[in-house]
Amino acid sequence: MANPATPSSWNRDWVWAGLLLAATFLAYRPAWSGQPLWDDDVYMTPQELRSVDGLGRIWSDPSSTKQYYPLVHSVLWMENRLWGQSTLGYHLLNILLHGSCALLLVRILGRLRIPGVWLAGGIFALHPVMVESVAWITELKNTLSGVFFLSAGLAYLKFDGEREKKHYTIALGLFLLGLLAKSAIVTLPAALLVVFWWMRGRIGWKRDVVPLLPFFAIGIASGVLTTWVERRFMRAVGTEFNLAFVDRCLIAGRAVWFYLYKLLWPANLIFIYPRWHIDAMAAWQYLFPAALLLASVMLWKLRNRSRAPLTVLLYFSGTLFPVLGFFNIYFTRYSFVADHFQYLAAMGPIAAAAAVLVHGTGTLKDRLRRPVQPLLYGVLLSALFLLSWRQSGMYSDAETLYRATITRNENCWMAHNNLGILLGGVGRTDEASAHYQKALELNPNRADAYYNLGSLLEGMGRTDEALSHYQKALELDANHAKAQNNLGVLLKNMGRTDEALVHYLKASGIDPNFGDVQYNLGSLLDDMGRTDEALAHYLKALELNTNHAETHYNLGLLLAKMGRMDEAMVHYQKALELNPSHVDAHNNLGILLASMGRTDEAIAHFRKALEKTPHAIRVLKNLGIAYVQRGQLTDATSVLRNALAWARSAGDEVQTEVIARILGKLSETATPAGANSTTQAP
Repeated sequence: MANPATPSSWNRDWVWAGLLLAATFLAYRPAWSGQPLWDDDVYMTPQELRSVDGLGRIWSDPSSTKQYYPLVHSVLWMENRLWGQSTLGYHLLNILLHGSCALLLVRILGRLRIPGVWLAGGIFALHPVMVESVAWITELKNTLSGVFFLSAGLAYLKFDGEREKKHYTIALGLFLLGLLAKSAIVTLPAALLVVFWWMRGRIGWKRDVVPLLPFFAIGIASGVLTTWVERRFMRAVGTEFNLAFVDRCLIAGRAVWFYLYKLLWPANLIFIYPRWHIDAMAAWQYLFPAALLLASVMLWKLRNRSRAPLTVLLYFSGTLFPVLGFFNIYFTRYSFVADHFQYLAAMGPIAAAAAVLVHGTGTLKDRLRRPVQPLLYGVLLSALFLLSWRQSGMYSDAETLYRATITRNENCWMAHNNLGILLGGVGRTDEASAHYQKALELNPNRADAYYNLGSLLEGMGRTDEALSHYQKALELDANHAKAQNNLGVLLKNMGRTDEALVHYLKASGIDPNFGDVQYNLGSLLDDMGRTDEALAHYLKALELNTNHAETHYNLGLLLAKMGRMDEAMVHYQKALELNPSHVDAHNNLGILLASMGRTDEAIAHFRKALEKTPHAIRVLKNLGIAYVQRGQLTDATSVLRNALAWARSAGDEVQTEVIARILGKLSETATPAGANSTTQAP
């Protein structure tokens, strides 16, 4: 790296930095407008967390977000405030953070006086293995924590050289922030020890280890918390995770070589790789960990000639350690490996490769070196640029990603299942059903696939089949809260309310923060006359999602029934603020206002309701009664006759009789009796 004290070299570094960032943004151009993928909708701040109170819950309640990485979710919360659900801003920030990681890598390698720093930064920025971390909005976890990982490392290297406490404090603070973005950076203190061994040939207890003990302590605490969250809330438990220690060693040994291979030859990169079948009785599977052990021993013996190769291997495998299979991670139910798992680890081999290339070409004579170096580096970086451009195009939308995954991994049941969800959501039910069936064929023990197929069948009106699939999902996973909830909805619609209540209560017990089930419990308990319990569940539903119009409306109905009219009015108004076209809210607010003598306001709401549904019999009846209350008998008669005609046309005998009786009284006297009937709910 050029000497920062020299103005010309400083300017040159700024030029290189600008070119690197520009190339990075251009390489990811196909992903700029990429649509949400897989669980992006959960990470892009769901409705219930978009308030200031929601921001507080992000930090205080580990169950409020999919993973407890509050710094990441806070950034996403702020992004939602800035550009809502438009994905461009999310992608540009991810790319900027990725480019920043590349520049920080350049700074660190320059401080360590490793040759080829800009080449290493370019390779890292443009390598297609990084695309999954950059083009997938959810992996803001990687790019944001990567910035803190590298910044903390750079600050600690300054502390190591200058022993100034301010650098130590900055490094510790940055490390803590990084852990709040993703706990995988827990390996930083171990990586620093590896670097110090490479630099000095030994590790001193007082100089090297003792200052890093607080880093290790904080890191271990963060790792324990993440492991607990993965098991408790991400449900990283079950048969997929019932692996013996030997099995986990076989996975780890194979994974290290897999990641190295993908770095050296980034062909056929896949969103979800095939999940290996681990068999401790298969001798060939021991070749991977054995080869890794043998390589480590050989490099240890070569340490007196050069410590660099062993340093790279230790950094690479050590940084990968949290994702090598020794800990339960939710994602590994689909595959033991993923491109985004090696985002930080890849920096070691990349730096080594760049140093070797620069050193190798540097030994050439000047007349060869001058044309060969720029040509070789240009070809390499251009190839990586084009590969990343093509790879990022796979992340343009969910359907493209899942179809590309199936093309390269045809037995990926997860891609079939998620493609089914996507197709079912746009009404392509036959295709969706086929993909669900394929997912179940590939993995017949997946509760999610049964649940999704049940949901699709329910939407198609095939109730008995849906019921069967929900029950099968619960046989496989009794803690599937969504299946419990949906089965409850189905049973309620079939009139089996007692059974529905059982399933709602189970769903609530599994996930107390499941807003839908709290709303459903409130509705069912209200129907059963258990008013106080219904009120508690409606309030809990609003606590989880204050912007759910239907909850506000139903709570308004319940409060009106309890005689708490002022509170009922507040919730009707809130429902209309969230959904101005809510016909029932307009109608019932009109009834409430009329009962309070505020007839003009009541009429305005009845008219609003009729703009949406001009033939709503009950609204027409209520508008007619309101006209009677105001003394507009001609208008009342016209509206009520219209209501009577529609009631007869609909075969609604009850409303026909009620409206006919009101019209009869109007025809008998010019002063309508019983105008107070407006106060009665339709």
